[in-house]
Amino acid sequence: MANKDYYAILGVKRNASEREIKQAYRQLARKYHPDVNPGDKSAEAKFKQINEAYELLSDKEKRKKYDQFGDQWQYADQFTRAGWQQTPFRGFGKSSGGTSFHFGEVFIDDLFDEMLRGTRTYTRRAQPRRGRDIESPVEVTLEEAYHGTRRTLSLQVEEPCSSCHGSGQIQNMPCSTCQGAGIVARIKRLEVKIPPGVNNRSRVRIPGKGQPGYDGANGDLYLVISVKPHRLFERKGDDLYVEVAVPLTMAILGGEVQVPTLKGKLALKIPPETKNGRVFRLAGQGMPHLGNSSRGSMLAKVNVVLPTKLSPQEKELFRQLSELRPA
Repeated sequence: MANKDYYAILGVKRNASEREIKQAYRQLARKYHPDVNPGDKSAEAKFKQINEAYELLSDKEKRKKYDQFGDQWQYADQFTRAGWQQTPFRGFGKSSGGTSFHFGEVFIDDLFDEMLRGTRTYTRRAQPRRGRDIESPVEVTLEEAYHGTRRTLSLQVEEPCSSCHGSGQIQNMPCSTCQGAGIVARIKRLEVKIPPGVNNRSRVRIPGKGQPGYDGANGDLYLVISVKPHRLFERKGDDLYVEVAVPLTMAILGGEVQVPTLKGKLALKIPPETKNGRVFRLAGQGMPHLGNSSRGSMLAKVNVVLPTKLSPQEKELFRQLSELRPA
């Protein structure tokens, strides 16, 4: 059984520390990186071997199994249950009745024959697992946040490879379908509904639309919402703020102005002698509350507009007013 020596690939001893393994990996990765060796297939292959070796040796649990079973470390649990052992010098063997018997020339197919009772084709099946949750950023306008909207998303999902059942190997060889990764990626188009009332950093959960699981439930998709600034309205929670231009004469004598909202204009009565900057609350005219039927308020701030380009007659009237009401 020809083992792949990951220690030799990184150029470290078998008792190398984690720090030594990491240092060796960084040096070799810089040397053989494809960006440093463009078009060099041998350097690219070496770079892949270096990454494979570091991925295994940097994982304590995988390294322990590799030290015991060599490049068959993935089947350590099966070997242990079947009673097979490995010594550093003699290869695999089987223990019985408290006495260990070791055989120098044992092939992996023989072990599988023993373990699977004559079935020579072996595919390691992955354990059932739930799919991962994924996030997708979505930007909406304030109008869309008010009324609710829909989006069609293109998501990259990773599915367990059906050929190797997510193990990455078939008959102890890398799966050709997924190149040993155990997963395959595809683009999925999905139409999602964004409910009314979303705000910046709202997370809308779409159950079961995340990464597919293997013999387990799918993960969830979370839409991470951002709302574009609006040219008229400022949003604070579920309340909306807007400035309303009120002519000076109306502010003094009273009248009625139109207040813009996200569903049309409303008439607002301005009492006589309304001060500049006064705020009127229009209950229920703000943003819908996410998840229920309540709504915030519209807060309309009066911005008194002074007249310009006065006629001589208008100036005379203001002069008379100033005499009647001296400062």
